[in-house]
Amino acid sequence: MTLSNLEKLEVVVKAADDRLAQDIMVMDVAQLTPLADYFMVTHASNEKQLGAIVESIVDAAEEVNIAVKNVEGKDGGKWILIDLYDIIVHVFYYSERAHYNLEKVWKDAPLVDVAEWVTGE
Repeated sequence: MTLSNLEKLEVVVKAADDRLAQDIMVMDVAQLTPLADYFMVTHASNEKQLGAIVESIVDAAEEVNIAVKNVEGKDGGKWILIDLYDIIVHVFYYSERAHYNLEKVWKDAPLVDVAEWVTGE
């Protein structure tokens, strides 16, 4: 069974939420860039949690046969990028997220409502 990109996105969001990723935001960038259909941005409150979020996403993706193209920034990085081809996940250390402000850079991208996939805070 092949998952749609939206179903893949749900797997990724839930995996991040499972490790208490904070302020998960998904932008639909399909009409703005050939790089991916979705950019997901989230952050962690500490470095251990950052690693746990990344590991959870990669494990969940592999479990349902979502190809993981690359994971960059793992070695002491404060910004880890997970390339899942159609979905690019940006996991920041909390202090770095505001600095890079991807939400502003991609402000023309419509937001995807992920509220039903995450637990209430």
